[in-house]
Amino acid sequence: MSRPSITLFISWMILSLFACMPASSAPDAARDMVANADAPFSFDLLSEVMEARAKAPYEAPSRDELPEILSSMTYDEHRAIRHDPEKAYWKDQSPFEMQAFHLGGIFWETVRIYEVTNEKVKPVGFSSDDFIYREPLDPADFEDFVMPGVAGFRLASPLNSADYKDELVSFIGASYFRALGKGSLYGLSARGLAVNTATAAGEEFPRFSDFYIEKPTKDAQDITVYAALDSKSVTGAYKFVITPGEDTTMDVTARLYFRKDVARLGVAPLTSMYLYSDSNHRFDDYRGRVHDSDGLKIIRANGDELWRSLNNPQTLANSYFAENNVKAFGLMQRNRDFNQYQDAEAHYERRPSLLVEPVGEWGKGTVSLVEIPTELEINDNIVAFWTPSDAPKAGEFREYSYRLSWGDIERPDHEQDVTQMGVSDTISPEKTDTKKTFARVIGLRGGMGGVSGTVGKNPLRKFVVDFEGGQLENLPEDADVKSVINISRGDLVHTSLSRIGDSNVWRLVLDAKTNSDKPMEMNAYLENKGERLSEIWLYQWRTGDEKRH
Repeated sequence: MSRPSITLFISWMILSLFACMPASSAPDAARDMVANADAPFSFDLLSEVMEARAKAPYEAPSRDELPEILSSMTYDEHRAIRHDPEKAYWKDQSPFEMQAFHLGGIFWETVRIYEVTNEKVKPVGFSSDDFIYREPLDPADFEDFVMPGVAGFRLASPLNSADYKDELVSFIGASYFRALGKGSLYGLSARGLAVNTATAAGEEFPRFSDFYIEKPTKDAQDITVYAALDSKSVTGAYKFVITPGEDTTMDVTARLYFRKDVARLGVAPLTSMYLYSDSNHRFDDYRGRVHDSDGLKIIRANGDELWRSLNNPQTLANSYFAENNVKAFGLMQRNRDFNQYQDAEAHYERRPSLLVEPVGEWGKGTVSLVEIPTELEINDNIVAFWTPSDAPKAGEFREYSYRLSWGDIERPDHEQDVTQMGVSDTISPEKTDTKKTFARVIGLRGGMGGVSGTVGKNPLRKFVVDFEGGQLENLPEDADVKSVINISRGDLVHTSLSRIGDSNVWRLVLDAKTNSDKPMEMNAYLENKGERLSEIWLYQWRTGDEKRH
């Protein structure tokens, strides 16, 4: 055999051994053998490993396997540990640096990190010397401490200036990860996969158990991360190509191998926080609004845009938006005015939006939105993901590719053109290529319905929706802007539409009341002579959501 053939043969032997080993021993043994054999690494080989892994029983990691000094660590103690920036991996070797997250506290599940160079893989080892231990910890307790692994890692890169490496992305906890665009502060998170979210079966949280990171070159513009995902119902091989920028992008490929049937699969799941805003300010708080995201955006296959304003309901709320080959969806932080938040510490106005853009056709399914009641801003209570119409069965393989964009992606200089909707098939050819942008919802306010400022209560609820931009900016003189409103499980009692002064803001006011014990669903958009001018605003309201604390 030639040397390449021998190496490839060894790698295939490792894969075979890996598939036959007990679930608890296979990962460690296979990793060590791969490293010692200097075997080749590729996304396809990782996929083969995870396919074989799906045929073995799943064993969850145990907290009892950790040394006591780690398993008993409190949250505050864990926060007192940081990776020494002077010992960052690849420091001064490339535009990217890596730092690890220490095990301990709530982050007790061990992950291992590997470096990929010239399609060969080797483990990245960390010791207590790589970390700084601050009060209330005693650094002496960690001298010569043998690290069983780490909790995750973060990457830094010149993002806001050429001479400083800002934190760019972090992977820590189950399959959670976060990233930043230029000028952003950490806010919402993404996950590798969601399994049975908000179902009677109970949610399952797959975890990234191993990361393989391609060593970046000295002039690298992006960095590639591979990850192995494991859980009771599914294994997976993931590839992330991460490119920092005004909007940081991740080109993701997920190859999934199912151990069990999954009732509700969540592809490209997003997790965020929404406590309150102008529409439901029921908290005794000086700040005008508190949220990492204020709306769910959906771009349909035909270019139509939906905007679902978020809510913090009194009871668990599920919303489903049926789509065929959805073009994009995401959780947006649309309001960027500090004065609206008045939080000089959290700076919610700088939290990134996150847009998911499928690559290829994902077929029929739903964009699912889960809104969980919360009274604390530390709780992530908003979840959104894609659910295919055909639930996966045990033994199946699925592959999904998509792009994630993190940042202020709806800023004025980054408007996304969409094909004009509602145009007749008989329109002349020179008009079929016309691109126009829809006006967007820039504000939602809520209060007691009827005449404002009156005493007493009535069953009406008032919703005030402001639209701005897009086609509203250059309306012809004979424009006849009208609203199109639909309500289910409720009655529309009064509505008005008017322009606010000389601005390009149009205000839609609705007085409505529920007629069911189920939530009232509303949607509305603006039009001119049958031509759509705005995105479609959607909202869900339950009686009781207006109760104050």
